[in-house]
Amino acid sequence: MAFTLPALPYDYKALEPHIDALTMEIHYSKHHQAYLNNLNNAIKGTDADNQSIEEIIKNISKYPTPVRNNGGGYWNHTFFWESMAPDSGGEPKGALATAIDSAFGSFAKFKEEFANAGVTRFGSGWAWLVVNGGALKIGSTPNQDNPLMDVSDLKGTPILGIDVWEHAYYLKYQNRRPDYIGAWWNTLNWEQISRRFNDAK
Repeated sequence: MAFTLPALPYDYKALEPHIDALTMEIHYSKHHQAYLNNLNNAIKGTDADNQSIEEIIKNISKYPTPVRNNGGGYWNHTFFWESMAPDSGGEPKGALATAIDSAFGSFAKFKEEFANAGVTRFGSGWAWLVVNGGALKIGSTPNQDNPLMDVSDLKGTPILGIDVWEHAYYLKYQNRRPDYIGAWWNTLNWEQISRRFNDAK
């Protein structure tokens, strides 16, 4: 069964001024679509054709590089869109807020550490907040890898991730990755992220 492109949960312009409409349109309709198309081509006629994307990702070492790159790109972007929402941002509440304070000292310190993981990821990749053994951890992965992959140095269940490939921000922010990350906090859908946290526990 071929995978399909999930509907974007909001309009291209919904996250402005933090993420501009043209970047959203290109990122979703060109980049995400390309990962999807290439993934479907890469798994056609293989045993991966009958598996969920999560099953493929978790056993990614079994598959050739095109499946790793495009399967990661497909899963990561779906996860990324769902992490954001119009008129969002602020801070988490409840159990997630308590866990962040416990793990990092404060929400401000968490933001600083997470942003640093994104800024210092050399080249293209992602920064993540994961649940591992019941604890929150921050890290990053190269290219389209993610913490669910059996080949990843960073292990855990992702509850938040930011795309720091240049295609995610270059039209608006050029080479100013820290500015993009700073603006991105204003888009976060903490209700969704909290649900992921509760499920991961």
